[in-house]
Amino acid sequence: MPATSRRFVLAAAAKAALAVALPLATQLACAQDYPTKPITLVVPFVAGGTTDILGRIVADGLGKKLGQPVIVDNRGGAGGNIGAAAVANAKADGYTLLMGYNGTNAINPSLYKKLSWNPVNSFDPVSLVARVNNVVVVNPTLPIKTLPELVAYAKAHPGKVNYGSAGPGSIFHLAGEMLSQQAGISMTHVPYKGAAPALTDLMAGQTQVMFSTIPTALPFIKSGQLRAIAVTGAQRSPVFSQLPTAREGGLKDMVVDSWFGVFAPKGLPAPILGRLNQALHEVLVDPAVVRSLKEQGAEPVASTPAELATLLANDLKSWQAIVKSASVSLD
Repeated sequence: MPATSRRFVLAAAAKAALAVALPLATQLACAQDYPTKPITLVVPFVAGGTTDILGRIVADGLGKKLGQPVIVDNRGGAGGNIGAAAVANAKADGYTLLMGYNGTNAINPSLYKKLSWNPVNSFDPVSLVARVNNVVVVNPTLPIKTLPELVAYAKAHPGKVNYGSAGPGSIFHLAGEMLSQQAGISMTHVPYKGAAPALTDLMAGQTQVMFSTIPTALPFIKSGQLRAIAVTGAQRSPVFSQLPTAREGGLKDMVVDSWFGVFAPKGLPAPILGRLNQALHEVLVDPAVVRSLKEQGAEPVASTPAELATLLANDLKSWQAIVKSASVSLD
């Protein structure tokens, strides 16, 4: 090859290498400086629910670790779809994050016919942050103290037991369908626009039963306004160690818990993803954060992005089968 041609080829190769290196160098520089301004953590539900409660605990700890405020932005509606869509359409720069949970990220894709976002293609998993055991609660005027007693009562009063939920197709609606199918009972579903009004009517006696996350129901259980009869996780809850699981109550396949994790818009630069993941791991072993989460009945659990992606993929499959068996579909 002539010297002139060789110099041209070498120059072109150097230019191409520089073109590849510059974006990577820019990403690394951004990650070293990140964050330089407040971060928004979108909670796709109204204030006061479990996702909001846990999101605020995580946001406060994350802000302290990163040296910038992490602001909670409640964008409720459509079972979490509105908030999820807002994050899916945000810039992938680490300044807009989603406080996701299996109800929105794993159930909604099978439940809603049309979604403007995709659970896998629209987000980058950052880290799991908590698992929460769910609890079965009844109005205390009901002569029921255990899950077997609820099953017996429902069989003796077919169609007369109403159970409330946070909305059609919510994880708690589906939990009620699972209980009815596995126990061979008939209960009437009464959907509400959120957990708060559902709990209010349960305490007023308008409904008799409800499935709830522990953080949402805990104050009313402690005050005696609700009676807890079982938890639906694989193990007993540290908050209610005396309360048996649904499995212990005779329903061996009745396992329904909730997980919560942080997601970012798809395409988040790897160095920023790594920075966020590391910070969340540090947050979730901080004694104050651990104490706050456990007081709410939540178990702090960090993960790698890949572990959260695998958890989501498995839940998408399992909940698809449950939604199909329950014959639930929403526009």
